[in-house]
Amino acid sequence: MVSNETLSTALTQSAPLTGEARAAITSLALRQHDATGVLMQVVSFLGGQVEDGLNMLPASARARLDDAAGRALRASYDAAGRSQGGVGRFVTSDRGHKTLAALSGALGGLGGLPTALAELPIATTVIFRAVQQVARHHGEDPTLPETRAQCLQVFGKGGSGHDDDGVDTSFIGARIGLSGAAVNKLISKVAPKFAAVLSQKLAAQTVPILGAAAGAGTNYTFISYYTDIAHVHFGLRALVRAHGSAAVEDVFHAELAALGRPRLKGGL
Repeated sequence: MVSNETLSTALTQSAPLTGEARAAITSLALRQHDATGVLMQVVSFLGGQVEDGLNMLPASARARLDDAAGRALRASYDAAGRSQGGVGRFVTSDRGHKTLAALSGALGGLGGLPTALAELPIATTVIFRAVQQVARHHGEDPTLPETRAQCLQVFGKGGSGHDDDGVDTSFIGARIGLSGAAVNKLISKVAPKFAAVLSQKLAAQTVPILGAAAGAGTNYTFISYYTDIAHVHFGLRALVRAHGSAAVEDVFHAELAALGRPRLKGGL
């Protein structure tokens, strides 16, 4: 497990890329490309059937959605530093988190919109914890504030739209300010993007008849998407620690271009 100091030092290194590293970058680019596959397309289709998600929701729910997303992310970020113990320590695999998320979504969908809104913080925390475990898998301490801030970055890369997919590589090697104000600013930037994804989840859960099945399916979809994006994000960070950001980003962008995906620019 690497410390913040080790990360800071390693991110400045620039060992030449090996064939194995290039293959790993290619695999990560393909994983990003495939992340919005059949499941996300199904959710997008479902959202379209209920008038594009947000239009289906009551005005009061739409007005509260950004705020609800921000509060859920803040609560998940705060809980992430202390949630590695207790019963949660037994749920450490991607599959385990997907099962837990599906169960949460099913319960949230039983009562329509009221229970779906109430379930949002639970679903967000489950996804956040799954992203933390991906960070651990790639050699980072998931309880460190720096790692938790990087986890927040993953939530800013949602949506089924072509231009919204994937990892913003400007943050792969960057150090994120750890002050309370900096974290609040990051959450305020991430929350609207996460809320746009949540609108599809809520819309699906309000469709008559589908109910709990829609909640389980959408939660499974979202946690699958965000864990895939987390593997790309933290996988690239691991490669940057060994080979430097410039070389890794150049190859990654070239692979995305070959797959027909956009290179994301700018930051949050």
